[in-house]
Amino acid sequence: MTSPSFFKFSFPQLLQKHPDALAAAVCALLVLFGWLCLHLGWIGVALLILPVAYVIGGYESTKEGLTTLIEEKELDVDLLMIVAALGAAGLGLWQRDYFLIIDGAVLILIFAISGALESFAMQRTEKNIRSLMAVTPDTARVIVNGGEQEISIAKLQIGDLVLVKPGELIPVDGMILEGNSSVNQATITGESIPVDKKTGDEVFAGTLNGNGVLKLKVHQPPESSLIQRIIRLVEQAQTEAPPSQQFIERFERGYARVIVLVGLLLMILPPLWLGWNWETTIYRALIFLVVASPCALIASIMPTLLSGIARGAREGILYKNGAQLEKMGKVRAIAFDKTGTLTAGKLQVTEVIPVAGYSENQVLQLAAALESCSEHPIGEAIAQAAREKNLSWQEAVNVQAEVGQGIIGEVAGKKVLVGKAAFISHKVSHLPSELVKISDRLDKINTLVWVAQTDKVIGLIAVADTIRPESARLIKQLKQLDIEQIVLLTGDNQRTANSVAQSLGIDEVYAEVLPEDKLTVIKHLKQKYQNVAMVGDGINDAPALAAATVGIAMGGAGNDVALETADIVLMSDRLEKLAIAISLGRRANSIVKQNITFALSFICLLLTANFAGTINMPLGVIGHEGSTVLVILSGLRLLR
Repeated sequence: MTSPSFFKFSFPQLLQKHPDALAAAVCALLVLFGWLCLHLGWIGVALLILPVAYVIGGYESTKEGLTTLIEEKELDVDLLMIVAALGAAGLGLWQRDYFLIIDGAVLILIFAISGALESFAMQRTEKNIRSLMAVTPDTARVIVNGGEQEISIAKLQIGDLVLVKPGELIPVDGMILEGNSSVNQATITGESIPVDKKTGDEVFAGTLNGNGVLKLKVHQPPESSLIQRIIRLVEQAQTEAPPSQQFIERFERGYARVIVLVGLLLMILPPLWLGWNWETTIYRALIFLVVASPCALIASIMPTLLSGIARGAREGILYKNGAQLEKMGKVRAIAFDKTGTLTAGKLQVTEVIPVAGYSENQVLQLAAALESCSEHPIGEAIAQAAREKNLSWQEAVNVQAEVGQGIIGEVAGKKVLVGKAAFISHKVSHLPSELVKISDRLDKINTLVWVAQTDKVIGLIAVADTIRPESARLIKQLKQLDIEQIVLLTGDNQRTANSVAQSLGIDEVYAEVLPEDKLTVIKHLKQKYQNVAMVGDGINDAPALAAATVGIAMGGAGNDVALETADIVLMSDRLEKLAIAISLGRRANSIVKQNITFALSFICLLLTANFAGTINMPLGVIGHEGSTVLVILSGLRLLR
């Protein structure tokens, strides 16, 4: 009987992957056990356990605090936490009030948990880059002296000839020397329909070749390919520290410096200037360090954000860390990718228009007979529409496809043609005027497929990537939430983009954009609105998702790279949850502000009482821990 995989996961592996989280968990268990021992009167056992909790939970904070002190000559909150915790422990031993040691251990535990959360966030960047690297093959098929040879992508040079067979990923950016094919560029441009490529056109690494054989000429080094540029953009966007983060770090160090300096002055000056005895002075100074420690301030934020994360999970909203929940509440502008985000990302037959004398089913039947022989997404959509109507058809024979134009074959002894208007018009006498008028209306957002039988057009089929039913409702809700700007970004053509935007009520549109262009738009929006969200689902969205204040990915259809790069994931493609995510972020921010105000006010009250000499250590600890508990309970309101 084999053991479950959970038990096969070795302790060294766990320690290597998540050491901070493991340290926090062990510290929490030791603190709990030490607390129980004290309640049971097992003081000796508690005094053996609690120092271990201090060491395990406080090791990383101590190391970071001392490193900052030694290398940067700065004091930070990590070092202040250690001083306050050790002060509480020292007082506990001095006064034989051992529960004060628990207070110091809880303080260490809070910081250990915070460090574990930061560690998880730091591991994301490397995983993102590995996912991006996996998009392109490791080798390319190079033509050498008339033969084929597989070599590493890194060894490709400008001028090399690369052969790409049907259904293969294109390994490198290049120009087509020979061949025609339709190439699925959704990973790069986000276009929902494969693009027809011919001699002289450029293709990109990481895109999927269709049914044609292509011979490419490498025209730039592999490291300069579009997908490699996307990788570098993601790296740069994720490693840039936002101004708010830099401000918080400066504030923490300034706060710690002031508290430590005041604590030292309280220990030294009163005996020298006021004649206080040293015991009383040190006692008051240690009380100061305990009540001034930032436990309540920290508890003002993290429990609230963690509660918001839990509430979001119930709603199908995955926040990757608490900072993104906070940022979500400050968003003023939102940019949407089109394909797979506002639209379903899958081609569907939207309308079938027959000429007089034919029915919709007859037109769809004949088209499906030919298109069922094709692997083109448009053909698959037509065949699927016929299957959904339970239509059957005779097998087509003598089927021939002209890449990017159409397909010809015979059904029941009659020639049938399916394809673009230009392709059909060269094979039949004329296009019916009534269908031409209808096509002018449908052509704004649909891809049109003409169907002819025995040199006569019998109908028209409209195929499109349909708009999600909830998209229009969401845009309306966002405007009601006072989102100042909503933008549509897409690799599709301007006409299709404008039509989608108009139907949804989106005013600003950027069409035919590459990943670099999307990133430029996001940076421009951030300059104007500061807090900008980007919603997308593909690799082409990854740089913009990383650069946005908040990157939001679609969870069901979203590409792995988009999901890893994004800060928030809408599970099961529930786009309508975006409005809830914003409301939840705003409520979290409101509670955090209330908690911070209360925590600072209570710290000031305790400090005033300490300076007035009206508070002792037990009351100081009760006040300190009580304020912490109150702000935690306040934060838990988000779970309701």
